[in-house]
Amino acid sequence: MEDKNTKLVLALLFTGTLMGALDLAIIGPALPDIQAEFDMQQRGLAGLINAYTLLQMFGALLLAKMADRFGPRIIYIISITLFAAGSLWLVVATEEWMLYAGRALQGFGAGGVFPASAAVIGARLAPTERGKALGILGMVWGLAFIIGPILGGIFLRFSWQWLFAINLPIAAVLIVGAIKLMPAEKPSEPMAFDLKGMLVLLIGMSALMLAVTSIDTNAPLDSLLSMKVGGSLILCLLLTTVFWRIEKSAHDPIVRPALFDSPQISKSCIISCGVSALQSGTIFLPVLLVDSLDVSTANSALLLLPGVVAATIAAPVIGKLINRTGTRLIIVVSQIMVLVSLMVYAFTDLNYASFLFASILGGVGSSGLVGAPIRFIVLAETGNQDRASAQGLLSVTSSVGRLLGASVVGAVAASLGGSVSGYQAAFAVLTVLGVFILFAAMSLNNKAIEQADTAAA
Repeated sequence: MEDKNTKLVLALLFTGTLMGALDLAIIGPALPDIQAEFDMQQRGLAGLINAYTLLQMFGALLLAKMADRFGPRIIYIISITLFAAGSLWLVVATEEWMLYAGRALQGFGAGGVFPASAAVIGARLAPTERGKALGILGMVWGLAFIIGPILGGIFLRFSWQWLFAINLPIAAVLIVGAIKLMPAEKPSEPMAFDLKGMLVLLIGMSALMLAVTSIDTNAPLDSLLSMKVGGSLILCLLLTTVFWRIEKSAHDPIVRPALFDSPQISKSCIISCGVSALQSGTIFLPVLLVDSLDVSTANSALLLLPGVVAATIAAPVIGKLINRTGTRLIIVVSQIMVLVSLMVYAFTDLNYASFLFASILGGVGSSGLVGAPIRFIVLAETGNQDRASAQGLLSVTSSVGRLLGASVVGAVAASLGGSVSGYQAAFAVLTVLGVFILFAAMSLNNKAIEQADTAAA
């Protein structure tokens, strides 16, 4: 790292990312209390998660674009402020709609934190230092899912509002720290804002969210033929085409089509989407454990911890290896590890030993796929003008993958009765997807070409 100030800035970025990640992991324990207080139905609870996810996707693109235009410092501060405002709105909520509004505001703010943080890392650190920093940033997500349930158990002893109130003093420290430590950057030349692109993007993402969350896993085919699901998917595809045409003609597009002139970025987005689909599918592992090993729900959650801990430990180590091995080798080996773990889930009679083996192997593999290597590739392929936008694009493809992966696994398992055989069939489908991801990873640039591109950028 360059100096003490740089280390403080990185600590600031990591803390902001952790705060946003925690609010994905920490809301789960609070849902029963929220449901009881507001007399909400199951779909209403799902809406709290979906409101965060949708606005996080939208914020990742829009706020990342603003970071490229006005500099990452001001957008980082705005993102943290919006997140804090959403947290406060949740604390004082007295009606159900206020909960949705608070989660949406939180998600929108959280969407801008990671791209702005990655842009600062790209601008402030030399290429040889970026891998380590991005690896630690990836480790933060693993930490969030370890300490999230623990913090939930502590604060729920008082009330669920404390889960969100704790964000307020942290946000205040982050805002003050950003003002003092992060350098202000001169805004780029003013250009007409891509309002049409923004509106089409928001409607398209909303249609995708409506389709995914409306699928009836008990009747997936009938669900796909319905207007609510099938019609929304068709609308999303049509709007994707319209959005692309708008962006090609916009003076300052939200997503610059030229980014996809780089095969590395295109492949990275595909890999990111696929890997996130694999990851989200593993949220059904506790159900598989309960059915196959006859353990309690609480113990099934504990059995997941070794894999999460392994991923958390591996993430910064993998970040350090990037400069020695290049990203392609790391991604290929990591994907092979994930594939082996999926095959254990799909094709073997699970026992405690085989599950722990697969969980740890998959955890280490995942840390090489969702953490530093993919982010490093995108940083190497972009300059200052598009650095944050490209990171935001990567975040959106990850979010789309997470939405689709969980839906596919749920639909396949439900269509086969939801038993052990149903969930194993779903993991077999994920294994097939994993093979395609492996081929995409093998087509990435080798170390020599990657280092030349990084130097040029």
